Amino acid sequence: MCNLAFRTRAGSATKRRGLGRAWALAVAAALSATGATARAAELGGGDGDVPLDVHGFVSQGAILSTGNNYLAKSKRGSLEFAEVGVNFTSQLTDRLRLGLQLFTHDLGPVGNYEAHADWFYLDYRWRDWFGIRAGRVKLPFGLYNETSDIDAARVAVLLPQSVYPVSNRDFLLAQTGVEIYGYVDLRAAGALEYRLYGGTIYVDVSTNPAIRAVDVPYVAGGRAMWETPVPGLRLGGSVQAIRLTFQFVPMMATAPASTGLSAVLGVGSAEFVRSNLTLAAELAQWRVGIDAADLAVFPPGTKRITVSERGYVSATYHAARWLWPGAYYSVLFPDEANATLSGASRDMMHDFAGTLRFDVNAHWLVKLEGHFMHGTAGLDPTLNDNRSLDALTRNWAVFLAKTTAYF
Repeated sequence: MCNLAFRTRAGSATKRRGLGRAWALAVAAALSATGATARAAELGGGDGDVPLDVHGFVSQGAILSTGNNYLAKSKRGSLEFAEVGVNFTSQLTDRLRLGLQLFTHDLGPVGNYEAHADWFYLDYRWRDWFGIRAGRVKLPFGLYNETSDIDAARVAVLLPQSVYPVSNRDFLLAQTGVEIYGYVDLRAAGALEYRLYGGTIYVDVSTNPAIRAVDVPYVAGGRAMWETPVPGLRLGGSVQAIRLTFQFVPMMATAPASTGLSAVLGVGSAEFVRSNLTLAAELAQWRVGIDAADLAVFPPGTKRITVSERGYVSATYHAARWLWPGAYYSVLFPDEANATLSGASRDMMHDFAGTLRFDVNAHWLVKLEGHFMHGTAGLDPTLNDNRSLDALTRNWAVFLAKTTAYF
């Protein structure tokens, strides 16, 4: 879950070609799925039907900001905020399940409609208290990372970006490896759900001319969630360790060939659900260390170990069948040594957000969202003419609209 982004500057023609490929892939998969059960019956000898659940979604959004560009060239308004996905799951036996999601998206310079397998898994559940998954498995980090790709599963357009940065979605959603999990009934003490995983993450840098490759030797971590005896209250903690090595394209004879860094990320979580009200809060600390021999690659003054602090509180309410209002306050301090409420713009980002979600019907929703931002710590300089974060507007706003159709 490192807050690292690999940007691409593909032109509109490339995006159109990518979108065409993505739509062809999604449509072909959906069409082929319609005959999956019939073919399975033929191969299985008449009574071996394999049930196949197919779901999909199409989203289109718009972003407009004041003062600074955010996620895209948003000061002039941007429609580069779209997602298309189709997923398939099948319960092969009582204990064996498999799943796959094909996905493509565009978010400013990220995504550009390149279609890929978002996640896939083979899941064997031996008992409630023990199961194992293998494949490209979603990362159980915090309360909502696993559902961050499902717009219909939440009220907000953007989850709190201090903990769930959307620009890094492509390599923060899932890891390729193995996971063990289980659910333990603690009787009067509630219940405990646990997840432990290990593997690697693929990072695509094909469009970055300065980086030849990013190797992730390992990512490992886990999450424990306690369903307390208090109805609707669950508490938990997540931890993740990751190692990355950047292989650079040589720019000069004295330039290093690679740079390594390690990170340990932790988050404490609390959620309370009572009737139509949901309250949530998470507090995270991310510790990133650069190999001592590689400090020369970074700007003067860069710390060998940097600890960032981040968190949020949120509330949503199901006011009517068709209406879900919500709000949150999110804060990001990229360096805990400068974690003040009134420091330099680059040292903080306070995000006050409000959302209205309208469920038009069972398969279509519309969301409107506004953010008041104080600070610039979460901004991408490359979207803002490579100006320093201190030179950007300190107080600014973001407005988003998004509509999603799903089945």
